[in-house]
Amino acid sequence: MALELNGKVLAGCVEAELEERVRGVVDKLGFKPVLATILVVDNPASVTYVKMKAKACERIGLESRIVKLDENTTTDELLAQIKSLNDEKRVCGILLQHPVPKQIDERACFDAIRPDKDVDGVNSLSFGKMAMGEPAYVSATPYGIIRILKHYGIELAGKHAVVVGRSAILGKPVAMLLLNENCTVTICHSKTKNLPEVLRSADIVVGCVGKPNFIQADWLKEGVVLVDAGYNKGNVGDIDLENCISKSSAYTPVPGGVGPMTINSLLLQTVESAEKLADKK
Repeated sequence: MALELNGKVLAGCVEAELEERVRGVVDKLGFKPVLATILVVDNPASVTYVKMKAKACERIGLESRIVKLDENTTTDELLAQIKSLNDEKRVCGILLQHPVPKQIDERACFDAIRPDKDVDGVNSLSFGKMAMGEPAYVSATPYGIIRILKHYGIELAGKHAVVVGRSAILGKPVAMLLLNENCTVTICHSKTKNLPEVLRSADIVVGCVGKPNFIQADWLKEGVVLVDAGYNKGNVGDIDLENCISKSSAYTPVPGGVGPMTINSLLLQTVESAEKLADKK
């Protein structure tokens, strides 16, 4: 029977530890550290995610601040908001909710977030340091994936990991993290030829392409580890788990797998940022 890599359970256990760490930080700083989320597009998925994050902050004692901007906001206006949060001492983490409206230069805004407050790991400098194995805050979902694999004792070194998807905030960083764990990594995307053939050689498959039930059971070999980082309408991931689980040795469920670990990684890195600030006092 395949092992369920339950992110919801793991995140709950980590929150208990983080709550204690936050109390220590508050005692030193004299205020609650703030995780600020900038929300420009008011779509239902983003709103739901932001609400879940706010509740998680409340559970461990962090202050969650939601900065809502008009959908007609310009790049310069958003950069000014980011600068304000960068300069505010109480703000220990800044998250710019993706996606933003088309008129905004998202990369410029991501790169404007100070690296020491970039708890979602979206800054190019953060990515570069992470890829080189240097200390940096890591993209939250990829970090959550690595944490869940390690927690459940999934062997990584020497394994062939195939990442299906190449986004800047998921596919690329998770590939680099797996490479840093001594996996042999293949990144697949919309231009990849013979995708099923590539996947049949995988010991670990990470689905992050954004297409519901895209990865099929007959594309996989027996005993594969399945990490489904997709979240589509109707609580459906990128892997056809209903038919693929029987071929796997371990898998992340949807929901309850990677999703809770994304928020948990944001919390963890915000607490780490707050602890660094407290250590300077």
